[in-house]
Amino acid sequence: MAATGISSGRRRRLLRPDEIFRVVLGVAGAGVLAILATMLISTTVQAWPVLSREGWGFVTGSVWDPGTSRSEITGEYGALAFVVGTLVTSGIALAVAVPLAVAVALYITQAAPRRVAAGLTYTIELLAAVPSVVFGLWGLLFFVPTVLRPLMDVVANTLGTFVPFLGGPVVTYNYFAAGIVLSFMVMPIVMAVSREVMAGTPVTEIGAAYALGATRWEVMRHVVLPRARPGIIGATMLGLGRALGETIAVAMLIGGSQQIPSSVFRGGQSMAGIIAVTFQEAAPENVKALIGVGVLLFVITVVVNMAARLIVWATGGYVAKEQSL
Repeated sequence: MAATGISSGRRRRLLRPDEIFRVVLGVAGAGVLAILATMLISTTVQAWPVLSREGWGFVTGSVWDPGTSRSEITGEYGALAFVVGTLVTSGIALAVAVPLAVAVALYITQAAPRRVAAGLTYTIELLAAVPSVVFGLWGLLFFVPTVLRPLMDVVANTLGTFVPFLGGPVVTYNYFAAGIVLSFMVMPIVMAVSREVMAGTPVTEIGAAYALGATRWEVMRHVVLPRARPGIIGATMLGLGRALGETIAVAMLIGGSQQIPSSVFRGGQSMAGIIAVTFQEAAPENVKALIGVGVLLFVITVVVNMAARLIVWATGGYVAKEQSL
């Protein structure tokens, strides 16, 4: 009995660190939620005079005419042009980055020799460490005017005749230029996550596929990619989050127009870009409007992340069911 009592006391003492650790983790999680809630509430309160005056027009309106008042809202604030610019450049970036990143991840994990795979992985991860302003300067001074501008002219002169949003005239810095350079910034994130997911494919399933006579391409298509599908979707959403919030590089390359263009080869502006470019010299009421743009960007990012969670959950369940069959 005494031994039993001592062992029970020791067991209770051993459980205390676990309980403390659980409480610490709970406080950390709640702290993150509290920080997010504080950010959203404080910025919404500061932007509320503009948001309440414009209503849904703040999201659906396309006229951005800031006022200069310190105590009233005298301007007209419609952020649709900035929302469109953000979504279009992010869409272009993902359309270019995701196929390339998945292809590179497949090559590294399934086809490349070990030394080549290690060097390629290091190089692409190093690309993720390059500051965004360096990407912007590289695109501004070399890549866009030297490499991308001739390609844009060719596309506008050929496809632009029957595809409306690819028509000319082409300006050097535009949606397309910002989206392409942004794709180079998104690709390392998508590639790194996709590579880790593909590397986790069970060796037994790959070996079984080869034993049944499958080729390397068939193994990648029917074993590796289905297993990695939820991870690839999650990586894509992470890349989309990076693209939505990118500021400096996009602001340098998108053209700076506050109108909604009819072609991706014309200039525009993004939500993060308009904040970075005009906040420093903005009048007090314009500052409230720019904070409202930040709130809108925050909401869009949260919605994207929630959608990513739902898609990964649904796709993961489908893949698990497919594997069980």
